[in-house]
Amino acid sequence: MSAEIPEVESVSGTGVAIRGNDIDTDQVIPARFMKVVTFDGLGQFAFFDQRFTDGDEEKDHPMNEPAHREASVMVVNANFGCGSSREHAPQALMRWGIDALIGESFAEIFAGNCLALGIPTVEADEETIEDLQSWVEANPDGEIEIDVASETVTYGDRTVDVSVDEAQRRALVDGVWDTTALMKANAGEVRRTAEELPYVDLDGD
Repeated sequence: MSAEIPEVESVSGTGVAIRGNDIDTDQVIPARFMKVVTFDGLGQFAFFDQRFTDGDEEKDHPMNEPAHREASVMVVNANFGCGSSREHAPQALMRWGIDALIGESFAEIFAGNCLALGIPTVEADEETIEDLQSWVEANPDGEIEIDVASETVTYGDRTVDVSVDEAQRRALVDGVWDTTALMKANAGEVRRTAEELPYVDLDGD
């Protein structure tokens, strides 16, 4: 069996701007929605407390705007995804429809959890992010193209330089970001290695 892991050299789509520094994972997906066996359906609860009142009425929030509901690129500010290491946060964003994030900076564990889903977390300076967020708000149907391989973002008539963590960039571009799929595809080699380890009992004796 060979691993069927797509290479993520580029991502494109319309954007949604989520403004604010230090947006933590509890804002991305409140803890009460994490009592699930699978991640199915988490997308509807992304940013739930920012999007809805206690009576489940919609608030004024970018993700509630019809023009942004098909967005696949989220543009954020500094230290996005801080707080709890819950993998439910990127799962919820992915299931809402997000394929990539562009921001000033990301919490390390959050970025790692995004990588495990094949979601790039691309970084740029504060001024670049501010310009992009303003453009997204003014052009909800505008296409954003993220070139992971060459570390650029193109929108409107502009192309700007961005940065992608080198280990993340290699994993995405080379199609080796899904470690679970890689292990399944190389199950024979994994078993042979395990058999050589004196502390692993594969027969359950």
